[in-house]
Amino acid sequence: MDRHQYHSLVRRLEGDATVNPRAFRAKTLLISSVAYVVLFGMLLAITLLIYFGVRSAYLEQRAYPLIRIGLFGLVMAPVFFVVLRMFFIRLPPPEGYHLSPEEAPALFDVLGKMRKQLNGPPVHYVLIDEAFNAAIIQQPRWGLFGGHTNYLVLGLPYMLGVSPKEMLATIAHEYGHICGNHGKVGAWVYRQRLTFGALHDQVEYHAEDNWVYAGIAHALRSFMPYYNAYTFVLSRENEYEADRTATELVGGAINAQGLVRDVLLGCWFAEEFWPKLYRQADNRDKPTFLPYNAMRSAFKASYSEWATQERLNAAWKERSNLDDTHPALRDRVEATGEKAALPPCVENTAAEALLGASVKTLIDKFDRRWWKEEKASWNTRYQYVVRSKTRLQELSGLLLDGLKLQDLHEYALLSSEFEPPQKAKSLLKRLFQQHDGPFPKAEYHYGCILLTEDDERGLDHLAAAANTDHSMRESAVMTGYNYLLKKYGAERAEEWYGKFIDPEEGDEA
Repeated sequence: MDRHQYHSLVRRLEGDATVNPRAFRAKTLLISSVAYVVLFGMLLAITLLIYFGVRSAYLEQRAYPLIRIGLFGLVMAPVFFVVLRMFFIRLPPPEGYHLSPEEAPALFDVLGKMRKQLNGPPVHYVLIDEAFNAAIIQQPRWGLFGGHTNYLVLGLPYMLGVSPKEMLATIAHEYGHICGNHGKVGAWVYRQRLTFGALHDQVEYHAEDNWVYAGIAHALRSFMPYYNAYTFVLSRENEYEADRTATELVGGAINAQGLVRDVLLGCWFAEEFWPKLYRQADNRDKPTFLPYNAMRSAFKASYSEWATQERLNAAWKERSNLDDTHPALRDRVEATGEKAALPPCVENTAAEALLGASVKTLIDKFDRRWWKEEKASWNTRYQYVVRSKTRLQELSGLLLDGLKLQDLHEYALLSSEFEPPQKAKSLLKRLFQQHDGPFPKAEYHYGCILLTEDDERGLDHLAAAANTDHSMRESAVMTGYNYLLKKYGAERAEEWYGKFIDPEEGDEA
């Protein structure tokens, strides 16, 4: 099933869910159960085959049946143990710093009160990670069976950026996924979507070097698009249910305010904060500030940059897509019954209110780990820039007419990375006039420059790069996709993306 077929299926199922919600939930429950029925059936069938085969050989007591059963056993035993192992496959727990009640009594007090109010299951572990996000993850304790372990994962950057009440709305939303507010069917499907998706990933991983896993993976590839489509639609509905849980606990105004901040500040954090930090590697062998210590003040100081009506208007135009079960900002805010407005600047953060004195310890711990992990790549980038700028200065001192093609190519690429766009464009154009191409990297850089100028001819150059050098296909295609998505919406972006799908291989949903 290719991407277009998958999207058409999801749209049709959304209509079915609207017309007859109860029937659609029943169908989703059925298709969610099929995988486990098939696994049980395979295990039972293999067990019976082995039993009757051995029994037949024992009763006949002749050499030929014994040899036959022996060969049969050599084939079936690996299948039996692989299927059995799938029932007890251990999914890796989520990563993050394990926060104890003693370290954050205010946070755990909130969780206790929320559990009592919503009559939900316990949160067994609270983890703090580096994402601008929050999530709740349920994992079965023994493969596909047993009670579930509940992990609440809170991003330290997120807690440093939102207010305490907005944080409560976010936690209530996540907790709502497992507290039963969706109904037993919806909550079960939500858990199974995560569990079965992880199981499928592990099967695909082992399929590369195990013929049994390869066979199971082949069968799953036909089943997974339908499974994903049905569970996607129900999971999208559950997101609205979880938002209603948050609204019930903290009110629609706070919930809507937090949703707006999440999108606006989250985009700025990804597009401005981290790139600005890493750009320092172009000029310094060490950063002037460490990220987590800087976040609190950076979010506040940059309020006028990310909390703008222009950014809100752009986010408001985005429509819910089929790549994320979370609806778009507009759909979520309108569902609360509130109007979108710019959130106020946060004076007291959720991290300060809920983590207390532990917040400073966590910030220092995360900064030390970040620099330990990034130091080598930071130094590599710094040395590369030093060498590149030295080489760029050498090339700029030579006459263009006397440059060899190899030097001109290098000059154009270095210029596109370190010099103003207009100068880089002139060098790239000169390179394209040569008759010894193609030059896919140059095409890619030229296309990016044109798109930043809102010149759609850049798409032609990205397409040339993608079609000429498959190692650049993903970067080129996604650059064009993101440009079209932002300017025209999902339909035009999907149309562009579809041009690069191999019709023979397809694109699995």
